[in-house]
Amino acid sequence: MPVGEPPRLDVMLSSSVVDAAERARALEAAGVDGVFSFENAHDLFFPLVAAAPVCSLDLMTNVAVAFPRSPMHLAHAAYDLHLLSRGRFRLGLGSQVRAHVEKRFGATWGRPVAHMREWVLAVRAILGSWQDGTRLDFRGEYTSHTLMTPAFNPGPNPYGVPKVLVGALGPKMNQMAAEVADGILVMPFNSDRHMRERTWPAIEAGLAAAGRTRADIEVTAEVIVAVGRTEEELAASRAALSLLAFYGSTPAYRAVLEVHGWDDLQPELNARSKRGDWAGMTKLISDEMLHTLAVHGTPDEVAAEIIARYGDCDRICAYFPGYPAGVDLIADLAAALKKAGTQ
Repeated sequence: MPVGEPPRLDVMLSSSVVDAAERARALEAAGVDGVFSFENAHDLFFPLVAAAPVCSLDLMTNVAVAFPRSPMHLAHAAYDLHLLSRGRFRLGLGSQVRAHVEKRFGATWGRPVAHMREWVLAVRAILGSWQDGTRLDFRGEYTSHTLMTPAFNPGPNPYGVPKVLVGALGPKMNQMAAEVADGILVMPFNSDRHMRERTWPAIEAGLAAAGRTRADIEVTAEVIVAVGRTEEELAASRAALSLLAFYGSTPAYRAVLEVHGWDDLQPELNARSKRGDWAGMTKLISDEMLHTLAVHGTPDEVAAEIIARYGDCDRICAYFPGYPAGVDLIADLAAALKKAGTQ
């Protein structure tokens, strides 16, 4: 990121291919820099296909669950979206959790950091073989790719090789991503302190191990944003508490709570989630937690806080969970972020 420039702002596109093109146009007019798709009830690649020809925004999967998909499938999707968008696509990959990988996708769960490392290297090997004409010869523990005949080779992409990013929270995944990937998507259940004490040191260790520098990777901070211009909008934005409660109930995110001395809350949230007590979970999230784990306030306040916490990052992925963040409100935030980042 050039010195003096604010982090670029990405927001969610749409979960449905039906309205993705219209929303992409509206978000571009609102002044955001990029959009991302999310793995939920719909395929996350299709909305980006709809958006690519009608906007000039950066496009990203955030994140495609990696292990159920062959690296070959991922490479083909990334290649075509990079081509369709004229070089504006980034492939974001994530591991999900074991229950979803095995029980929802019917795929194999291994050692997630080693598994993800292999998927990144395999996708990059496939894309590299197409781009450079080198023989495809990737052999790993979880996947191997040694056959590429002319009929299945799309040839060099005129816009180059798309970046492969990894969604990460824990130090091991962050370190691995810094070693081998083109970028890191720091998961949204996060805080300034956790970023400073756990995430950045892991990234720096990964870069050092690989002989890379900070300029070699793109770091994106994903942020839960509760923003509003009026008292009514600010009150509605507190719906973000429910997402904080959900993340906090997950054992993988206990480390974030631990940094702040709140780790005893995780098993209680988890127990309530198993009982379906979602309202009770939300009541356990205090205002201090809201302001620590999310960013809450007016567009100017939120922008200033984002720059203070994550100004060293290249991009910001903003989530607006559970409340109506209209395009006009997103436009105000985008303008405030650009202003705050240049002051």
